[in-house]
Amino acid sequence: MTSVILTDGGMGQELVRRSKSEPTPLWSARVLIDEPGLVRDLHAEFIRAGARVITINTYSATPERLAREGAEELFQPLQKRGIKLARQACEQAGDAAIAGCLSPLFGSYAPALTTSFEEALATYHRIVAEQADGVDLFLCETMASADEARAAVTAASESGKPVWVSWTLADHGTPRLRSGETIAAASSALGDLPVAARLLNCCRPEAITAALPELAALGGPVGAYANGFTSVEALKHGGTVDVLHARHDLDPETYATQAIGWVEAGAGIVGGCCEVGPDHIAALRDRLVQAGHQISGVPNA
Repeated sequence: MTSVILTDGGMGQELVRRSKSEPTPLWSARVLIDEPGLVRDLHAEFIRAGARVITINTYSATPERLAREGAEELFQPLQKRGIKLARQACEQAGDAAIAGCLSPLFGSYAPALTTSFEEALATYHRIVAEQADGVDLFLCETMASADEARAAVTAASESGKPVWVSWTLADHGTPRLRSGETIAAASSALGDLPVAARLLNCCRPEAITAALPELAALGGPVGAYANGFTSVEALKHGGTVDVLHARHDLDPETYATQAIGWVEAGAGIVGGCCEVGPDHIAALRDRLVQAGHQISGVPNA
């Protein structure tokens, strides 16, 4: 029997779908501002579906994104609100570890949109300082380049909390980060930084399947959580997610089959990203149990 940590699915797309408002460049942070009850309730749905780790809904509440939309003063309040809502969901729906969120500072899938390592590190320090007291671990997710991940992991590791790092891959071709760097090179760039797990996320399931052997060969705990987009090419800097479309061939059972394959390839952490909802996580939970796996939480969380 293998112990597998089951995480939540994608908050942002599901929140935008449930919101009464049209999508904005602030994406899920807009829902966090205007309709916080939706955030709490979706966290709770993921927990009831079987998730043992949920990530706070602050992915798009970075100082840079908020400043771009003239709302930088909301940075601290939104960090606190994201943690509070995750805690409320755990109180309502059951025990789950809460992951802090270190996301791309300017936008997903665009490694060219960046600052110097020192500037990125300073911003990640700000985010970590706001989240550290309220989370059990840090998830540096959708990292599109080695430097981006190194800055996020450096800041997170100084909190003393466990750190997971998750890279996003090009959707087609030989497995590479969206920057063109190899997974091995990106991992090597982290040096001796303490990383509790290495993951792949927010790319096509097929890209993860192709890349997982290379990730597993690095040693240590690994994991994966894919998105369900047809393509991310249409999303531009400062744009809105209504240009993105969900695949019709990744229903809950089909997605679960993909994720079970990752477990068989060595992944000890699985879940979902954009367009993967509570029904997908519930189907994955059921398939894990049927296969004889034990669904576990995060050690020491």
